[in-house]
Amino acid sequence: MRLCLAVFALAMGCCMLEAADTPRAVTDPRDADADYAIQGEYYGCAVWKGCTRPCGLQLAAQGSGAFRGNFYPGGLPGWGYYGSEKVAVQGGRLSSDPAAAIELTGDELRVSIPAAGRADLYDFEGTKLGELILVTRQSPTMGAVPPQGATVLFNGTDTGALGNLKISPEGWMEVGAETKGAWQDFWMHAEFKTPYMPAFSDQKRGNSGFYLHRRYEVQVLDSFALDPVFNGSAALYRFKAPDFNMALPPLTWQTYDIQFTAPRFAEDGTTRLSKGRITVWHNGVVVQNNVELENKTGGGKQEGPDALPILFQNHSDPVQFRNIWLVDQTPTKSAAASTLVAGSQQPMSHREWRRWKRGKN
Repeated sequence: MRLCLAVFALAMGCCMLEAADTPRAVTDPRDADADYAIQGEYYGCAVWKGCTRPCGLQLAAQGSGAFRGNFYPGGLPGWGYYGSEKVAVQGGRLSSDPAAAIELTGDELRVSIPAAGRADLYDFEGTKLGELILVTRQSPTMGAVPPQGATVLFNGTDTGALGNLKISPEGWMEVGAETKGAWQDFWMHAEFKTPYMPAFSDQKRGNSGFYLHRRYEVQVLDSFALDPVFNGSAALYRFKAPDFNMALPPLTWQTYDIQFTAPRFAEDGTTRLSKGRITVWHNGVVVQNNVELENKTGGGKQEGPDALPILFQNHSDPVQFRNIWLVDQTPTKSAAASTLVAGSQQPMSHREWRRWKRGKN
């Protein structure tokens, strides 16, 4: 599924504060520095290796006027670019003036940003290759309405479904909440926003996570403009990197849509009959496709037969959440029994029953 595209409002830059006034973690764009107006996604057409084609650029602020990012021949991740050739770029402002032009370089490429909203591309001989425009994208599943029968975990108010719930003055859920209920198999929709933390990197930049069954973590992190890694955004933490890095810039609302099937255990509670499976859509794009879980991930609890709550991890960074709902997909005993009756012409032997049960679970 493609992300929706809209032109970025250039006027945003007028409300930015100086870098010296920027707190450790910014949750409101009005409190951000001048670099915030420059970072983001750029899109347009350019001549690349003799061919005019759509191209994309992602730039992430690194603090004090420094930037790093990637140039993508073909478009932006999930929108024309799906993991082929890319060019890493880095650089910064040409002076300490917050309004100064910005230049970045990479292999065979120079990027010049004369002002917020536009990136000009040049080769090293000074030939202009093209011009890209700063854009914003929105997940196609943003604002998804819970279907009939769904459990609404958070909708801006206390629905009674979460423990340790803290709500910001703006009506967003803060980190650290945990579901009061537990579901074996489910589909979950959630929207989240990472803070703007330009002076920090890696695991210290917008860190949180969705701990399914408190065992399996879908990582939340400001991984914008980075390569996909096993502890980055939408990773199954320290187990598997996402197929694509679909992270949007910090302070942008993003979506996870997660389908989770728990592992199944024998009656002894320790013998695992089948492994858990998970599919993750990050901003509408499949980045974990029916992945088989070998075990718990990272600091999760040990695997077991019982369903456990979902934890929205507190990793000390002010990640915020909204519009979280869940559809229980756990097979019921009555459904299993009716399936058995409908599909059986004669009683099953004990061995056949165990084989059928193992296949269903």
